[in-house]
Amino acid sequence: MTTERVRIPGTRPVRGSLDSDDGDARAVVVAAPPHPQCGGDRHDGRLRAVSAALPEGIDCLRFDYGPWDEGRGERADARAAREWAADRYDRVALFGYSFGGGVALLTAAAVSGPVAALSPVARLDDGSDVVAAVDRVDDPLWVGYGIRDDTVDAERVGEAVGGRGGTVETFPADHVFVGREARVGSAVAAFFEDVL
Repeated sequence: MTTERVRIPGTRPVRGSLDSDDGDARAVVVAAPPHPQCGGDRHDGRLRAVSAALPEGIDCLRFDYGPWDEGRGERADARAAREWAADRYDRVALFGYSFGGGVALLTAAAVSGPVAALSPVARLDDGSDVVAAVDRVDDPLWVGYGIRDDTVDAERVGEAVGGRGGTVETFPADHVFVGREARVGSAVAAFFEDVL
């Protein structure tokens, strides 16, 4: 696998890392990191685990958010990254972890393509309701969370996804999945392999 640094055009400075197996991938997963004010960036272990587990033919674009904007700008960053990917690939999916899971689900409510969220927040800092956004997603959905997660209310998001006929997976873990990154990466990658 090779990693290429990319700049995402838009109104905010967004950088990304495109992971590719140097093949002719026709699909890509755009991966949104956790909360930037808590150290979240494109190098997050859960994002890397998903990227590493994706099968041949599916690349991964991990990106950093621009300056902190309570969720509004971060959603714009995700849309810009998705647009960049859509110009280069036939099929585009979204993934996010924690805060990034909320960003991915809110973005998916406005664009087409499958979405997976690992331990997603139920609400962004700007008040955007992630649970309500699930009803506006018309493509395949996957949510996973740890059964001992007391950091975010991912279970509420999972209930909404399950109610829409999406896939919900639980793991014997807390919010950060210490020692279980490869397992959750494989679960997310399996979902994308099925829907892409």
